[in-house]
Amino acid sequence: MNRSAPSRSDRPRRSRGAEIVLIAVYAIFALSATARSLVQMLRDFSFAPLAYLLSLLAALTYIAVTIALIRGGRRSRTAQVLCVIELIGVVVVGTLSLVDPQLFPDDTVWSVYGKGYGFVPLALPVVALAYMMLTGRRGHRA
Repeated sequence: MNRSAPSRSDRPRRSRGAEIVLIAVYAIFALSATARSLVQMLRDFSFAPLAYLLSLLAALTYIAVTIALIRGGRRSRTAQVLCVIELIGVVVVGTLSLVDPQLFPDDTVWSVYGKGYGFVPLALPVVALAYMMLTGRRGHRA
């Protein structure tokens, strides 16, 4: 009986369903945060420049995480670092928006921990980091 190593096509493929959903959610947030920040900035930037720039920062973060996940998948070290930065941003902006609401005369994507988006901005990096840590332990890719 000839037993050779299984070819690549014979090996069972790991399900990437959760990873695809995570990428899709990040892509949706990238689009919505970008649209929000652009509308805010074009409408009346001088009204709340800090809030609108923070919405743009959130948008750029979502875009970067989306790209990092597409390129490197769940083992992407870049995606992990970006998710940590994103989580810090949500916590800092969320806390500041509660402690000193006058800093933000208009909401950002991350105001009150993403309340305007059903708190998904707070949950998303936590879920992404947990997923990457639990499923991507076999090495890292950029």
